[in-house]
Amino acid sequence: MSNDIPTAPAAGDEEHVLLRTEGRAAYLTLDRPRALNALTHPMVLRLERALRAWAEDPAVEVVVLSGAGERGLCAGGDIRAIHADARAGGTASAAFWRDEYRLNALIARYPKPYVALMDGIVMGGGVGVSAHGSVRVVTERSRVAMPETGIGFVPDVGGTYLLALAPGELGTHLALTGAPVGAADALLCGLADHFVPSADLPALAAELAEYPVRSVLERYVRQPPPGELAAARPWIDHGYAGDDAEEIVDRLLSAGEPAAKAAADTLLGKSPTAVKVTLEALRRARRLGPLERVLEQEYRVSCAALASPDLVEGIRAQVIDKDRAPRWSPARLAEVDAADVDRWFAPRGADELRLDAPSPTQEVVW
Repeated sequence: MSNDIPTAPAAGDEEHVLLRTEGRAAYLTLDRPRALNALTHPMVLRLERALRAWAEDPAVEVVVLSGAGERGLCAGGDIRAIHADARAGGTASAAFWRDEYRLNALIARYPKPYVALMDGIVMGGGVGVSAHGSVRVVTERSRVAMPETGIGFVPDVGGTYLLALAPGELGTHLALTGAPVGAADALLCGLADHFVPSADLPALAAELAEYPVRSVLERYVRQPPPGELAAARPWIDHGYAGDDAEEIVDRLLSAGEPAAKAAADTLLGKSPTAVKVTLEALRRARRLGPLERVLEQEYRVSCAALASPDLVEGIRAQVIDKDRAPRWSPARLAEVDAADVDRWFAPRGADELRLDAPSPTQEVVW
């Protein structure tokens, strides 16, 4: 039997999240396919309300997240709205991030299996609503990325937490270059757990309404196609171990590997400020402990980005005008000093994001 769960009346963009229960499962579908299911503030609030209600509903034993349309789960947050807010000197983006990061923390601590179907494009905020889940499924179509440095921003939604935990310096490579990865590399980096062919996802999702997660996965999980990052570990781990961004570029350029040179060239095309802040954020994240502390740091950094000229310029170049020719300020890595970077991490006083400390780990049985 299928039914819609009782929810508050839809407002604004809330209708872009479809809610349904069937059997033992509850289904969340991001339904904004023309915008590649990009998240808006009302969508985030609707997701949170549904998850909190289902956490208390004994009839719901598993939650399944997917995206509408053929292109992917979610391309991130609505950066056109962020661009307009930053240009106007507004506060809407900060309010959005506050609730979005709370949602990311909720997903990470969810008391029931949370199955994220990471098919197609999964970027930025799409990573936040999927890669913190307890069961993360990628396909041969998956392209997972945190591409924020290309718009003068810094990986958020717990992205610096996830990438800081990746083996060696793989997370640093992905964070600084914004490079997307396929299924095998997402598994290697700890961004996903299982590979299932894309064509099998509808059947997998349907069976979760009747059977436990583990038994369903046993029927559908396969070996992914080969990835690229495992073979690149030597130059990645050596290159990104540099003390600062300039040294990283030098190491990559001198590695004698075409892929390393390409990574250096890519990195040099990103916002110099965002690259340096991202590197610092990743290294601080490794010392901060649980996800909640990292999300609090990311909130400081994200709010600081609103006052940076590179955020407005990066979105303009990549999304608004699409000339792909951002004019970064400062324009070179050497022009961004330590004091410039430190300002992004400054406490925000009464405006801090404060998340409850995690309770002792409760095993999610699936």
